[in-house]
Amino acid sequence: MDKTPPHIKATVLQLTQVARKFAQIESLPIMVEEGLVISTREAHTIQSVGDESCTNVTDVANCFGITKSAASQLVSKLSGKGFLVKQQSAHSNKELQLSLTPLGWQAFEAHEHFHGKDMNRVVSSMKKFSTEDIATLNTLLKTLNTIMDERLDSESEE
Repeated sequence: MDKTPPHIKATVLQLTQVARKFAQIESLPIMVEEGLVISTREAHTIQSVGDESCTNVTDVANCFGITKSAASQLVSKLSGKGFLVKQQSAHSNKELQLSLTPLGWQAFEAHEHFHGKDMNRVVSSMKKFSTEDIATLNTLLKTLNTIMDERLDSESEE
């Protein structure tokens, strides 16, 4: 018989529901302009290039937990659609520097608008919690992230 305490079961259920809803939201297309939509995955890549947290393909792979090959394909797709420019890096012949085109900046702004309202609500809500509460939540999320990474790694090994 399962002896998991009810409060832990209830919390896991809430996390599962949040994860499912987050996945649904992440699958919604984002309109850049009339007749032009991008996926959330594309928007997040554009966002990371625009805010300079990802300036090359390796950064994209590391940032999103995908292979360099998948990152390269994603970057090429976005480049082909006119959102990104790939240029030779000033400090390496092997590395390509990523930057946004004007259309890329338009997509960046569309993504900011699409998710910005939700993010502001989350941040506003979290400001009501104590620093200790936020630290506990952060520890829980890190633990869950580690468990999920281990599961994904074991799946890829099989």
